[in-house]
Amino acid sequence: MAVSAHLETLQSKHTHLEEKIQAELRSPLPDNIRVSKLKRQKLQIKDTISQFSEQR
Repeated sequence: MAVSAHLETLQSKHTHLEEKIQAELRSPLPDNIRVSKLKRQKLQIKDTISQFSEQR
């Protein structure tokens, strides 16, 4: 159960980062550096989710 809860938390963070990315991109002058950092974080979370999914 702990792994399942951890996966849910990671998926929630992944979704939240996507929302932040989209909000930044909708702004009149998006901060490309911030978008890049958010995308990098999102990718790290996705990789972690994939690793946990493979172990199941």
